[in-house]
Amino acid sequence: MSGRRPSRFRAALLALSSPLLILLALLVLFTRQGSDRLPAVPALVIGTGLLTTSWIRRRRRRAELLRTLRLGPPAGGELRQGEGSPP
Repeated sequence: MSGRRPSRFRAALLALSSPLLILLALLVLFTRQGSDRLPAVPALVIGTGLLTTSWIRRRRRRAELLRTLRLGPPAGGELRQGEGSPP
């Protein structure tokens, strides 16, 4: 995988892929009968797992950012040109 960031469309499509996978699995579960429903279960579990791990990672990143912001600037005083956040 390259170091490039995906385009906006591709990033949006990736963000919607897990909820759409869950929606599709639920649709199959509700429309089919008996053992025909079984193939939808792995898609439902995978989609739910992807959403859950994404949620956990986002919470950890935000907590780390908040912790860093509460600590304030480095002990050396003010930031010099070129340090810290981009202009």
